[in-house]
Amino acid sequence: MSSIEINNTIKTLKKGGVIVYPTDTVWGIGCDATNYNAVQKIFKIKKRNKSKAMICLVNDINMLKQYVEYIPDAAEDILKYSQKPTTIIYEKPKHIAENLISEENTLAFRIVKNKFCQNLIQTLNKPIVSTSANTSGKPTPITFKEIEKEILKGVDYVVNLNRNRKTLTPSSIIKLSNNGKVKVVRP
Repeated sequence: MSSIEINNTIKTLKKGGVIVYPTDTVWGIGCDATNYNAVQKIFKIKKRNKSKAMICLVNDINMLKQYVEYIPDAAEDILKYSQKPTTIIYEKPKHIAENLISEENTLAFRIVKNKFCQNLIQTLNKPIVSTSANTSGKPTPITFKEIEKEILKGVDYVVNLNRNRKTLTPSSIIKLSNNGKVKVVRP
């Protein structure tokens, strides 16, 4: 992993820029999840309806606790035993860009295991938005080469790592209510 890539990516994120980067699942479009204007740029680049939610990546449970009012006990069990990357939708997110929060006052978070993403998030010391690197309604790219040129031209920085890797599958998504109710959104 390149410290140059981390430094270039951090500079871009701190300026409110948008990046294309390899995640623990698919190639993603991302930004500082606390920056309202950067989040707006992602909606514009993807031509995405603002009512469609995006995911935030954090590097550990302690960071998650800073951005969610309450973490149900079931969340830690799900994360401990899940075999693949798992995104959990939590109620009452806080200290995050308002345009990321759904009408139901929920937001999806995933604790990443990917070393590049962990280092990036730890260095930025904030969550990073993650949404697939495609225009809304189009197929999720399996390889870097499949990312639309329009997407690559629309962002401020493209991370130069793992470009030959075929991506993994998208994460599982589970919705947890503060009352303990569990719903599988995407297995």
